[in-house]
Order: sequence, then structure tokens, then C-alpha cells
Amino acid sequence: MKITAGLMAIAMLTATQATTAIAQNTGADIYKAKCQSCHGAEGTPNPGIAKMMGVKPASDPAVKSVSETQMVADTTNGKGKMPPFKGKLTDAQIKASVDYFRSLAR
Repeated sequence: MKITAGLMAIAMLTATQATTAIAQNTGADIYKAKCQSCHGAEGTPNPGIAKMMGVKPASDPAVKSVSETQMVADTTNGKGKMPPFKGKLTDAQIKASVDYFRSLAR
């Protein structure tokens, strides 16, 4: 069976895209891509965003008291000025990003 250069290129491209998709599914990667602009790199929003959007740091006692289940629901459906991520992220990606955000409070 002879493999053409075109088929080989397609196979390599597919493998690269699959690897990239897997790498981007970590909680940290999803958080950095979708959440960091409002919630801050370390879970602490810049003061302007915090005031304008009502975003509290991950370490805030009010935020720490919110259950994982509620944070997943808030991320999925949106809350306040935060848009819903349902249909933009999978359930697993939402949970991974929430888990990462919660880890920033420790």
C-alpha cells in the first residue's frame, strides 16, 4: 500500500490538532483563554475590572464560600455581568476552569 505525501500531511495535521486540543483542555489553559481577562491571572482582578464588573478575587471569603456546583452553574449559565459559557465550553472544560479558579484561592 502506497501512502502519498498528501495523505501523510493530513495525518500529521490531524495528530497535531488532536494534541493541541488535548493540551488546551487543562483548567489552567481554559481559564487563561476565557476567564483571566476579568478574573486576573492569579485570581485577583485589576481594580478597574473589579469595580466595573463586580468581580471579586478568588481569595475573597464570599467567593470561597460558593460551592463548586454553584460555580459550575454560574459559569455555565452566566451570572451578573459574566456571560454564559454554555455552548462555548464543554461541561468538562467548565468544571476544569472552575477547579483551577478555586485552586487560586489556596
